[in-house]
Amino acid sequence: MLSYKDQLGRIITLAKSPKSIISLVPSQTELLCDLGLEANIVGVTKFCIHPYHLKSVKTMVGGTKNVHLDKIKALQPDIILCNKEENTPEMVEMLQEIAPVHVSDIETIDDTIELITLYGVLFSCRTEAIKIIQKLQFKLNDFKEFVAQQPSLKVIYFIWRAPWMVAANGTFIHHLLVLNGFENVYADEFRYPEVELKKLRLKGDADVVLLSSEPYPFKEEHAFEVGRFTHHAKTVFVDGEYFSWYGTRLLRAFDYFKVLRKQL
Repeated sequence: MLSYKDQLGRIITLAKSPKSIISLVPSQTELLCDLGLEANIVGVTKFCIHPYHLKSVKTMVGGTKNVHLDKIKALQPDIILCNKEENTPEMVEMLQEIAPVHVSDIETIDDTIELITLYGVLFSCRTEAIKIIQKLQFKLNDFKEFVAQQPSLKVIYFIWRAPWMVAANGTFIHHLLVLNGFENVYADEFRYPEVELKKLRLKGDADVVLLSSEPYPFKEEHAFEVGRFTHHAKTVFVDGEYFSWYGTRLLRAFDYFKVLRKQL
């Protein structure tokens, strides 16, 4: 028997190296493909949109919060990949009755590097994992040098409307905001608090309001709505994938962040 530890410290016991994989986390699905494991993936969620063709050749087993257990059973996976934030504890418990479940827990880039390393061992693709980590570290170091020359800006990052919700401390989004040289106005709060627009200025005047493309599809009227309650903040629409997807999406994110910074 083979034993592995996931990022929650749970021990995963397998009879053999897993060949048949179900991924219930979009960013991890993309990572698996970039590790050369696309052929091993048998099931994905409807939100696994990278690479674009995957949903047309793999079985869709539901979303990230609700899955079709009968479909998952029929696929007979060797392992199911979940995430602490994306999936629910109840889901993990049910899935464990079908196959071993590996759960990731990502708040920082260091956590991402740890996950890539774990997958390299778990799926016997260490060489591919090392190459990705080296590229990621090079991109990260280059971006840190770039940001060091940029002014600090106070930002609010909205992820939802009705109710209005922002990304605060203890999230991967917050980690990337700090990396970008942004001062998160809601750094003193945790996770994804609900906020009242009329109280935005009480937290201090933001320089920039970021409206994410996901999970809520913000539009121009929402930017106008928020703008009424700020003093002089610039409202900018941002690609949520680059702020919330970890894994190999980060290899593209740093170039995106440079362009974004130059626009502010």
